[in-house]
Amino acid sequence: MNKRPVEVVVISDVHLGTYGCHAAELVHYLKSIEPQILILNGDIIDGWQFSKRYFPPSHLQVIKEIMSLLTKGTRVIYITGNHDECLRRYSGMHVGNLQLTDKVVLEINGKMTWVFHGDVFDATTRGGAKLLAKLGGHGYDLLIVLNRFINYLLQVMGKEKMSLSKKVKNGVKKAVAWIGNFEETAAELAINKKYDYVICGHIHQPQKRVVETKDGSVTYLNSGDWIENLTSLEYNNGEWEIFHFDMAGFNSKEKFERKLPPLEVISTEIDMYLTSLTA
Repeated sequence: MNKRPVEVVVISDVHLGTYGCHAAELVHYLKSIEPQILILNGDIIDGWQFSKRYFPPSHLQVIKEIMSLLTKGTRVIYITGNHDECLRRYSGMHVGNLQLTDKVVLEINGKMTWVFHGDVFDATTRGGAKLLAKLGGHGYDLLIVLNRFINYLLQVMGKEKMSLSKKVKNGVKKAVAWIGNFEETAAELAINKKYDYVICGHIHQPQKRVVETKDGSVTYLNSGDWIENLTSLEYNNGEWEIFHFDMAGFNSKEKFERKLPPLEVISTEIDMYLTSLTA
């Protein structure tokens, strides 16, 4: 397979270790690209629902593909999210091509892009509400599994697939309003900081839109997820675009092994200036 060169790729909300994760599809995507910079924008491994009883080879293969990109010169920036918050104690670590941080700013062609997961805006991920969020996460996981079974039956009957979780979220006015408030809050903060772009994850809602206020404007982007939408953000030739993965054209019968390759991180120079935000 010929790999597509991409300047910057952003993925988030993979949730490795959960039944809803489309790890095999993500492996195919990672194998198809050759990014200069890969940003993992939080919730890559789901520490809230992680279990030794469930971490299939395809999930391990995602880690192997990221490690492979590291060894081939890709700069990998891991931004922590709420589901992998256990890594936040190591924020600031920088080993070879791998950087672990809570937020980052990229200067690309004179434009400033602010990247962070976005759970800082979500009160349900903190305090006593966090326990309820974790319990809700298990229910969401079961809903995804049920959805896959229903989609299998629909496919057998020659009908279009459906997303139960999307129907639930889109049918609840509070959920729709919450997503809108999330986007507006992130955009307003970015405008106040004089950034040109702001990129988040967390809400599993791929998006690209310009937000304007009396203080200015900013392009808000969200990388979506690898549970329902199977999306990433790609930067090429001065433009950010949402990439929607399509399994057509990929070998769906590929087998995955459990064995991890040795990690040999090689530092390389990149054309883009990176700097971590100060607290």
